[in-house]
Amino acid sequence: MKEHKDGCDAGRRAFLKRLGAGAAVVASSSLVGCKDSSAKVKYVAEGVGGDVPKDKMEYRKHPCGDSVSLLGYGMMRLPMKKDDSGADVIDQERVNELVDYAIEHGVNYFDTAPVYCRGKSEQATGIALSRHPRNKYFIATKLSNMRGNNTLEFGKEMFNNSLKELQVDYIDYLLLHNLGNLDAYKKRFIDNGLLDYLLEQKKKGVIRNLGWSFHGSKEFFDYMLDEAGVKWDFIQIQMNYVDWERGNPTAEYMYKRLTEKGIPVVIMEPLLGGSLATMNYQAMALLKERAPEASVASWAFRFVGSFDNVLTALSGMTYMEHLQDNIRTYSPLRWLSDEEFALLSDVARRKMSFRNVDCTDCKYCMPCPYGLDIPSIFKHYNRCLNEGTMPQNELDEDYREQRRAFLIGLDRTVPRMRQADKCVGCRECEPHCPQKIKIAREMRRIDEFVQTVKGDGLI
Repeated sequence: MKEHKDGCDAGRRAFLKRLGAGAAVVASSSLVGCKDSSAKVKYVAEGVGGDVPKDKMEYRKHPCGDSVSLLGYGMMRLPMKKDDSGADVIDQERVNELVDYAIEHGVNYFDTAPVYCRGKSEQATGIALSRHPRNKYFIATKLSNMRGNNTLEFGKEMFNNSLKELQVDYIDYLLLHNLGNLDAYKKRFIDNGLLDYLLEQKKKGVIRNLGWSFHGSKEFFDYMLDEAGVKWDFIQIQMNYVDWERGNPTAEYMYKRLTEKGIPVVIMEPLLGGSLATMNYQAMALLKERAPEASVASWAFRFVGSFDNVLTALSGMTYMEHLQDNIRTYSPLRWLSDEEFALLSDVARRKMSFRNVDCTDCKYCMPCPYGLDIPSIFKHYNRCLNEGTMPQNELDEDYREQRRAFLIGLDRTVPRMRQADKCVGCRECEPHCPQKIKIAREMRRIDEFVQTVKGDGLI
């Protein structure tokens, strides 16, 4: 382990130096649903395969004594199917299959929330996990009182319903969900006495570890660490090799502060909503040249795993291929070298130079009061940009084909009445976006682009 740490520290320094210099010159331009990812094919590199180890998973030790798998299962994007009425519902049989496979291959941390999958994730997670001995898994869920009702009674009801849906009598890791600013934190947890109630539950053993997931400012992050008056057992932050040197606060800043405090770190969005598995071809080519046999996604997981205060890295694995690839990556983890950290800094700079919308498809912005399918609009735009199929200039010989593919693909992905031109700029969605995307502005930009393409003008 000492060899890993020394190499990791040097690699981090190289990564910080190179990414910091590159980033300076880059000119960048209510219930959560479940949906199958469109990244199935590109997530795993062609030719990647072989046995999936059952006994080589990397584990990290929590101060409470838990030995936690470095790969954590995020239960936000579960497989779906159509029921008899044609409605989308969770495919419980496939969820059971994935959970069984994960546990068999060493995964023991499962993260869910009351609002995931339109309120059905906890139930599906409970059904799948209850078929296994309770000591085979750790459950992480959240107090997701983010909209509307901030009463103590509502918070208690939500917490007790989580226990019921998950079919357990204690929660291993409970998070205050999606902390964004001090005023909201006080309304949701302090003024109503809900945090005191949760601390009581922890004393009783109903909650084993208490923490929070974060999407706020540097000042609020420091407040929660230094002035909240609570000894937190773990913290969940967004961290990946693109966010390491951007944001307020940066992933680097949060990780460093948590490490100094001795607080274990849980990682969300190691793939930045899947965008680090399906990047533009120039960035992907750098990684494929270095390791043709490795998936593009595995680089992102190796990055976060190469920080020794990371307890687990969450992945929303809709497909068996995703699960198998991630298990291989962490069974065992191959720590990044200095040279590989430097390579990822180059890839990060290239990605940031593209005008992608940094949407992670969390769907916290939904539902839109005017019916827009905000995540799907961003997904189609980003996909065409990353794949190099965006129509650029009508004088290009392949312009007409790209124009047709872009417009037909948009209509197939997003119904006409739910596209960007229907945005009225109300900005009701923006306070709920963890990525702080200026959604109304991006909708206007994308609509202008679409209208230009429809008119066959220059882009």
